[in-house]
Amino acid sequence: MKGTTTLELPRQEGSAGIARLIVTAHGSSLESEQLKNANVIVSELVSNAVTHAAPLPNGRIAVGWTVRDDALHLEITDGGSVTRPQASVAASFSGSGRGLDIVRTICRAWGVTEGERSVTVWADVPMSPMSPVPAPPVAPDG
Repeated sequence: MKGTTTLELPRQEGSAGIARLIVTAHGSSLESEQLKNANVIVSELVSNAVTHAAPLPNGRIAVGWTVRDDALHLEITDGGSVTRPQASVAASFSGSGRGLDIVRTICRAWGVTEGERSVTVWADVPMSPMSPVPAPPVAPDG
């Protein structure tokens, strides 16, 4: 997977699976863990676009990726929604609402870019495992 690749998919169930297959087919330069993470992220973002957003004017969604030195940059572009994508913590009894929190956990960075007639959700999957967040210091007894 070198350079930038973009493809358009139908805005329908099954497109997340197609996106995963294509990322996997082009992912020979990625390590196993990064490829697995990239597939989780592309699946989540494509599923969100299909479920929550309008299609682009041509009736499709766009999936793009760029290999960078430190990350695989993924972009999913759709026709937007009435709400802006945001990560949240779902209630424990909820059957949905955890996807962007998973994206936030796996990725080095993620965000939303709004165009005139489109919305792009992007995410940077690190090329190497991220350093763990250090635990806060423990206050001494006393």
